[in-house]
Amino acid sequence: MKLKDIKTWVTVPPTGIGGSFWVLTKLTTDNGIEGIGECYGIPVSGDISCAMVEDTFQRFIAGEDPHNIETMFRRVYSAGFTQRPDVSMMGVFSGIEIAIWDILGKAHDVPVYQLLGGKFHDRLRTYTYLYPKDLTPGADAPDVYHDGDAAAERALEYVEMGFTAIKQDPAGPYSFQGGRELSLHELSRSEYNVKRIREAVGDKADILFGTHGQMTTSSAIRLAKRLEPYDPLWFEEPCPPDQMAAISKVAEATSIPVATGERLTTKVEFHEALKAGVSILQPDIGRSGGIWETKKIAIIAELFNAQVAPHIYCGPIAHAAAVQVAFSSPSFLILETIQTDFHDNILQKPLIWEAGYMPAPDKPGLGIELNEKVIEAHPYSSGGRLHLEMCQTVLDSNNQKTIDEIS
Repeated sequence: MKLKDIKTWVTVPPTGIGGSFWVLTKLTTDNGIEGIGECYGIPVSGDISCAMVEDTFQRFIAGEDPHNIETMFRRVYSAGFTQRPDVSMMGVFSGIEIAIWDILGKAHDVPVYQLLGGKFHDRLRTYTYLYPKDLTPGADAPDVYHDGDAAAERALEYVEMGFTAIKQDPAGPYSFQGGRELSLHELSRSEYNVKRIREAVGDKADILFGTHGQMTTSSAIRLAKRLEPYDPLWFEEPCPPDQMAAISKVAEATSIPVATGERLTTKVEFHEALKAGVSILQPDIGRSGGIWETKKIAIIAELFNAQVAPHIYCGPIAHAAAVQVAFSSPSFLILETIQTDFHDNILQKPLIWEAGYMPAPDKPGLGIELNEKVIEAHPYSSGGRLHLEMCQTVLDSNNQKTIDEIS
């Protein structure tokens, strides 16, 4: 059995939930087995992302036995004489590698987790962001991101659905300038949101406080002190991802577990995070190096008595791949989830939740199949938005623009 062909798509979720577009892959072997994968967050246009994926497949993957995961990883990891963590190339490779594992599972007629050490967990605990009820673009929905009262009301609705953990990130925006000092208004807004959510859910749900690396070390510590009375399960990416020493200082200064990882790649960078005192790793399997590399990251976490909470802000294929690693990993903590109509519709059968938990899939490979007609009905326009984008405005420590917009 050899890897023979590749097909790629860029599809656009109508609500924008999960990113502006998703890069999807389909690999076929010379004996007709197909596997599907997903790349996360390649920082170029969708059409260019597809060209990168196809070029990488032809250079390093085509003609290879799909069992030779290590060989293919090392080829791509070293591409262009780099041989170091590269977010773009690992995003490219991850989407290919996930599809290869889907093929392997189908070839051996087992779910992928059976090839990764077997099923360790009977079900997976999941969490959700606070999303407004109406996801229609332009809908006049309550601001659950910045309005603490609206956030509390929505959080309680998710608890009633069965979720036992809810995440919010009210400390934005996230400027390209890197770390900055939050304004007193932003600090107070963040504290109020968490306070109101805790009052609403009590001890029925954990609160996960997300940020996106927008703070200086001192600002992150100031915010952490305000949040500590409400006992969040974690404080996520408090400083920019290239400031691991700063994240280490924050971890030392707060009782809240520090989490990070959505913008890191390969075991190399996650090992540095663990050494810095990060206790919850958040690899995104479409960027971290794929299924095998993410499994290694989960194993390394055990050596630091740390846990893994896979990041999911993408489509359902990467989600399904993260599920396979999570079921096989003792260090698994909780899984981010996204469920919209479009997430469901691009699959022949949607992913399954049972009151906030995911049961173990029992079908071979990833256990899902694409609905290619739906994918192709939502194409990407060349030169459109990136998957995710930073705020392109420099913000000062008073952040008057944000205050004016919210007030």
